[in-house]
Amino acid sequence: MTALPEAPALSSLLPAAESRLPQMLADIERVVSVESPSDDLAAVAAGAAEFSALIAERLGATPETVVIEGVTHLRLRFGTGLPRAVVLCHQDTVWPLGTLDRLPFSHTDGVIRGPGSFDMLTGAIMAIHAIAMLQEAGGPEALEGLSLLVTGDEEVGSLTGSAFLRAEAAEARAAFVLEAAAGEAGALKLARKGTSIYTIVVHGRAAHAGLEPEKGINAGLELAHLLPQIAALGNAELGTTVTPTKLSGGTTTNTVPARAQFDVDVRARSTAEQERVDAAIRALAPALEGTRIEVLGGINRPPMERASSEGLFVRAVELASALGIDSPVGVEVGGGSDGNFTAGDGIPTLDGLGAVGDGAHAEHEHALSAHIAPRTALLAALLADQLAD
Repeated sequence: MTALPEAPALSSLLPAAESRLPQMLADIERVVSVESPSDDLAAVAAGAAEFSALIAERLGATPETVVIEGVTHLRLRFGTGLPRAVVLCHQDTVWPLGTLDRLPFSHTDGVIRGPGSFDMLTGAIMAIHAIAMLQEAGGPEALEGLSLLVTGDEEVGSLTGSAFLRAEAAEARAAFVLEAAAGEAGALKLARKGTSIYTIVVHGRAAHAGLEPEKGINAGLELAHLLPQIAALGNAELGTTVTPTKLSGGTTTNTVPARAQFDVDVRARSTAEQERVDAAIRALAPALEGTRIEVLGGINRPPMERASSEGLFVRAVELASALGIDSPVGVEVGGGSDGNFTAGDGIPTLDGLGAVGDGAHAEHEHALSAHIAPRTALLAALLADQLAD
């Protein structure tokens, strides 16, 4: 086992996190109560403003607001120059405005509920408090070289956030991702599949469905030809999934549809598989004469390979033992995160450090409050470890 931080400082982290738990719960309720669906830029900005105010209150410093193509991101950098450690959070969610009316925040019998409570608002609050603990214990100099990012478009592929966070982490020793843990055992995420996102648009020709349907070219029928071709691109043996998801088309019930489209979600363990599927999708040819296929999107996140996380995971196990908390386990998962970007750039990355619970993107979404303090203490220990000279 390699050297650990000074024992008195390390031993104080769990009690400090436990004493902060009531405030953390209040802060989680505060941010869950500000809805921030990714596709509503005004709502994302409002969520960022709430996080900015909360960060200023807890850390005594107001983060920089960075707006990229209308999407609001936050950055709080301690010290000068590019950081040695970055903490990656996002505050956008998948839940549309109005979800709180039927799924309000609650904390009952140790279970936190509400839109975004598990993915990943609880983790973002944990990050803020872990940093505050280090600041209280060691003053501003204890945070020299640290950067906290709270982005606003992770749930839709970090289309503006990826370049922002990659630039911030360019010279970092480590990136810590506060996405939720895997399962109620609280496993850390050591590897993630790469993701690709496509929209396949079929163009046909409209006509009256009753008077002269023969003059139309049915985009919906062409879409039906394409769906099984797309789905067949998956490879279960290699862990590659290719899944048609949202479908739409047509204008009225009595019109031959001139346009139809569907989205495709691709997950792959290797860059080679991502590129194979990408080439196959772009090579699709129409089955119906007169239709045209348009492919939008492409490869989004590179795979996060296990090698990028192994060293930090070993350290997390050592620190958990020294803290007197349960040792984490590590797993590989299919979902992507901003950790894919940092890992893809060669930055050691540890993911899944946030909430323990279940139900990401589902109505039973929840986080378990019993895990918040020990995992906040572990994050604080990992940060202190990376920031120590």
